[in-house]
Amino acid sequence: ANFAKSAKALKPVTNTPWATDVAKAHEEYLATIKPTGSVGDVDLGEIVAWLNTRLPDDALVCNGAGNYAGWVHRFFQYRGIRTQLAPTSGAMGYGVPAAVAAKIVEPRRIVVAFAGDGCFLMSGQEFATALQFGANLVIVVVDNGQYGTIRMHQEREYGGRGHGVELRNPDFAAYARAFGGHGETVLKTEEFAPAFERCLTSNVASIIHVKTSLEQITSRTTITKMREAHAAKKH
Repeated sequence: ANFAKSAKALKPVTNTPWATDVAKAHEEYLATIKPTGSVGDVDLGEIVAWLNTRLPDDALVCNGAGNYAGWVHRFFQYRGIRTQLAPTSGAMGYGVPAAVAAKIVEPRRIVVAFAGDGCFLMSGQEFATALQFGANLVIVVVDNGQYGTIRMHQEREYGGRGHGVELRNPDFAAYARAFGGHGETVLKTEEFAPAFERCLTSNVASIIHVKTSLEQITSRTTITKMREAHAAKKH
């Protein structure tokens, strides 16, 4: 209490030597959270940016591990405590069970889970748990048909020599319906918003199957650019 009282009595610090650097860094941050386009018909940056404006401040956003999470971390701005559930040390499969638990504990809040296709296949059976306990969350499955992070490392080190990363995926929207939940498929960016709204009004646990291009391997680069960079290192 004494510390707070003393701090309150201090005059604001102005015209510090680092003020210009801080202002510049803030401008760069604001620039980086604006989507800059994407390869293919689905721009995941635009989708996350839309959710950033659509979701209430107390919404809970969950994710597992994978390159897809880079879009969430870059374009979604968390505005309160206890609004993010995310793994450490690259733990795949975390997002879905975390979101199910969050919705059970906080039934009045909107809960959205992001999962890559490989990530979802590690713990997607927990969708049954969500339906069993009436946890009406929304799961966004980002499907590029590969373990994207591993593919990225392979492209960086070997340039075009991917191995053991391809996935043969089911229809995740049909998967949701098979459990008695609601399923949506998104093939274009503009399809996401109405699909999301239908999920919220369905009053059951939902999955949005978002099919993205493997070429857009991260939120900042493409496989083609990575191969070009790898080839340049050889010369």
